[in-house]
Amino acid sequence: MVTSNKGKALIHKYEQFRNHPYLCPAGVPTIGWGNTRYSDGSRVTLDDAPLTRREGDVLFSLILKRVEEKVSKYVWSCINQDQFDALVSFTYNVGAGNFKNSTLLKKVNADPTDIEEIQKQFKRWNKGGGVVLKGLKKRRNEEAYLYNSEKIWKST
Repeated sequence: MVTSNKGKALIHKYEQFRNHPYLCPAGVPTIGWGNTRYSDGSRVTLDDAPLTRREGDVLFSLILKRVEEKVSKYVWSCINQDQFDALVSFTYNVGAGNFKNSTLLKKVNADPTDIEEIQKQFKRWNKGGGVVLKGLKKRRNEEAYLYNSEKIWKST
């Protein structure tokens, strides 16, 4: 699977483009569309040169492809497009290692239709630097909703 336009829009909504390096709320140097690393794996530093929007979009595409590959590798249960998009947005934000070791992934692989438990697991990841962040709380709510949205629309 690849991320749909809806999934990309969700990521862009919360990872607004910044051409200069900055510290994210968790105190990690970040650039572009919420990237903490470049395509070669090197870490972003606050001394790095700014990116053009085009360079940021290319970096986003490269990192997104890697995230999609990791989500596809780690999720072995059958999921739909909205569920994939929600998990990609989540993983793009928290990192593939955190996703791989998460209870969220365990619950998705055990039963991807256990919506109530999966939504709880999304919402647990609402902290940056040990502090609950309003933006992360909103993002997790939106990801949890997207994970279940196809089912919601089909039942109405």
